[in-house]
Amino acid sequence: MTSRLVLAIGDLFVPDRAPDIPAKFKKLLTPGKIGQILCLGNLTDRDTFEFLRQIAPDLQLVKGDFDVDSPNLPLSKVVTHGSLRIGFTHGHTIIPPGDPDSLLIAARQMDVDVLLWGGTHKFEAYELEGRFFVNPGSATGAFTTQGGLEEEEQTPSFCLMDVLV
Repeated sequence: MTSRLVLAIGDLFVPDRAPDIPAKFKKLLTPGKIGQILCLGNLTDRDTFEFLRQIAPDLQLVKGDFDVDSPNLPLSKVVTHGSLRIGFTHGHTIIPPGDPDSLLIAARQMDVDVLLWGGTHKFEAYELEGRFFVNPGSATGAFTTQGGLEEEEQTPSFCLMDVLV
């Protein structure tokens, strides 16, 4: 068995809510190390898209609620690594946002072992009924308009998974 690094990243909002991906993150995200990127939406900027594509040529995208210039992106997607099925979605279609029961229903509908979602801009990870749920947060620390958290300072975050294939 070999492993592959999979980056889950989303809610970037460059330049609308943040000037760029933090320099410390850019230093970590160098080409040739990451095998696949799962972008959970709200990319909103062509330059950021090109930056991510340089990191890993296997860039998978779903549409966020502010990706108005990308009408053809799917709302959700499933990728497979060996027998592991990873589903990902922005999260604006999960109601209520971030609700564990709603996420569990989405994971069942997608028939996935891992469900990645965004939209809340806050890192979260847990296991429920034998499935893993991960929200990588906002890669830029962009503020959110969900749940009245827009006044709170968001900590930039992403999730790097080491997946056995």
